[in-house]
Amino acid sequence: MTRRPDGKLTFETSGVEKGPQDECGVFGVWAPDEEVAKLTFYGLYALQHRGQESAGIATSDGKRIVVYKDMGLVSQVFTENDLATLTGKLAIGHCRYSTTGSSTWANAQPTLRSTNHGTLALAHNGNLTNTGDLAETLARITPKNDDGMHATTDTEIMTALIAAQEGKNFESSALAVLPLLKGAFSLVFMDENTLYAARDRNGVRPLVIGKLDHGWVVASETAALDIVGASFIREVECGEFIAIDENGLRSTRWATPEPKGCVFEYVYLARPDTSIAGRNVHTTRVALGAQLAKEHPVQADLVIPVPESGTPAAVGYARESGIPYGTGLVKNSYVGRTFIQPSQTIRQLGIRLKLNPLRDVIEGKRIVVVDDSIVRGNTQRALVRMLREAGALEIHVRISSPPVKWPCYYGIDFASRAELIAAGLEVEEIRRSIGADSLGYVSMEGMIAATTIAESNLCSACFTGQYPIDIPTDLSAGKNLLEIVNRYE
Repeated sequence: MTRRPDGKLTFETSGVEKGPQDECGVFGVWAPDEEVAKLTFYGLYALQHRGQESAGIATSDGKRIVVYKDMGLVSQVFTENDLATLTGKLAIGHCRYSTTGSSTWANAQPTLRSTNHGTLALAHNGNLTNTGDLAETLARITPKNDDGMHATTDTEIMTALIAAQEGKNFESSALAVLPLLKGAFSLVFMDENTLYAARDRNGVRPLVIGKLDHGWVVASETAALDIVGASFIREVECGEFIAIDENGLRSTRWATPEPKGCVFEYVYLARPDTSIAGRNVHTTRVALGAQLAKEHPVQADLVIPVPESGTPAAVGYARESGIPYGTGLVKNSYVGRTFIQPSQTIRQLGIRLKLNPLRDVIEGKRIVVVDDSIVRGNTQRALVRMLREAGALEIHVRISSPPVKWPCYYGIDFASRAELIAAGLEVEEIRRSIGADSLGYVSMEGMIAATTIAESNLCSACFTGQYPIDIPTDLSAGKNLLEIVNRYE
């Protein structure tokens, strides 16, 4: 590990020796004739919505792996000069929102480990549900001369487990560890010469494969393929492990597929220009809005979205209802992209930091406001108040997902069940709480129909409480499990 003149830290190794919050974005590329660091930078830039706490890139020139990472957005972490130092023929990248392990530099990804077969760098999207058990397993098999945990994340646990295996190569080591992992994981990892990817047997989080003219790309979303000029080939299948090198792509099925794709990817998480399981996200959200209009019609003068996530559903609601669509709220695109904390005076302005109403559009009108979800209710409460102050005669809130009643343990950092407004209140009580004239959520049946995916192939646990993968029995430590009980001290 070395510190650069600008104060940022870089790892280097020889070849022998980390509302509803989004989760993480991963990207990998094998392309000897391309500037792999720049491709990874732009791939992560396209995935920035999935994680805004930290970013990192690992590259290899065939002899050594270099990892460069820091806290902040992709555009804040990397400069042109930084990328120029990251040369090689393959790379992986990661942008993080923490779901296991706090938001610190040490927990930024990719992780890095020396092994008997070279060096391992790994990036992860998802969340394991048996992290505590895996930590105990790792403690039993870790050599006494091992330098211990480098981070407090489930990603670090996976990396250390693979590194600790005595397989004949990386592939056999990874294939020995993957069946031990429970929960949601979409992985990209690498040694000095090969790019690897793997997806959990349920395929909770998306992961896709793309083809360059002279190389391959693996990414969280198809939108990242578009940005770097890669052609979409297919998804990494549930329970699949792939390896990419100079001999091309090879695939191994390590588990029987049991598809349970996250339905909230369609509702909110994924970019609208992404496709998942063959279904375009924007098209799905427009269909959700149309279904919402059918289920919860109202006499009104204008349909407006809560930008940006509510926009496609608002378009669908307006089309189906015949009520004109308009822009009634202006979003500040730069909120959340600074480390400067607001003063108490500014903080009291609340939602106005993000959204401001267009009084001339709203005043004197009956408004339908379309959003993707209600979590705690604070945002909607402030929004309704702000629209009334702007002169709205009536405010009818429409939500393009069912009530969120349960937390997610598979890679989305929702509020706890105690904080979720729909866990304790009925719809009419929520309406009164946020101050709207009416409130309507799309039904479970309507949401599933809009995705065109079979309900049996989707995870909707945050709406139903029916978890398709066993969740931890002890949830008291939350995402700080490995910090509260550090088994490696």
